[in-house]
Amino acid sequence: MNKISVHQADTKERILDAAEYLFAMDGYRGTSLREITGRATVNLAAVNYHFGSKKILVEEVIKRRLLPLNNIRQQRLEQVKAVAQRKGKKPDIKSVLSAFIEPTLKFKEANPGAEHFFTFIGRSFTDPDTTVRDVFMRYIKPLFMLLHETACSSLPDHSEDIIFWRLHFTLGALFHTIHLCGHMKTEFINREVDMDADSLINLIVPYVTSGMKAK
Repeated sequence: MNKISVHQADTKERILDAAEYLFAMDGYRGTSLREITGRATVNLAAVNYHFGSKKILVEEVIKRRLLPLNNIRQQRLEQVKAVAQRKGKKPDIKSVLSAFIEPTLKFKEANPGAEHFFTFIGRSFTDPDTTVRDVFMRYIKPLFMLLHETACSSLPDHSEDIIFWRLHFTLGALFHTIHLCGHMKTEFINREVDMDADSLINLIVPYVTSGMKAK
């Protein structure tokens, strides 16, 4: 890679980092391109060159984090299905949930800036403007369909509708956990709510597994 392309790549990453942080703090609609360029220390022409528009920029912010994470979670789910098929058994629901939850929590811990990404996505679900949510759902839908299909195979005695709702409850618990940790001191206990990924996984996976299996 020559000096020009290295510089361009660095500029693009700075813009993405700045946009991700500001979208997390102030939301998509509450963040101007001028604020993004100011934080990234670039001019507006650089944003137009690399992305063309704010809407394309927000999609690239989402794709940068979500696509690699989705690939890991898809591979894990496919592996759970393959192991069950080799054994002639239905997939274990705890393994199915772990395949989705473990990479998510470890991704947040291992990737600088991922915390801002999760905050950004979390706030999009309470935002009346659906721009961010629509992009996110477009990229997460195939993975959720795979998760739902595999969970249905794991729990054949449960209806698909029941499994659909319980997966939504599971994802709600997961993303609330991500938002809570490291962000606030609860009013219920007088200490910071912060745990490493492995500790969180050991707490949440058995909890949501029991909920999915409940009669």
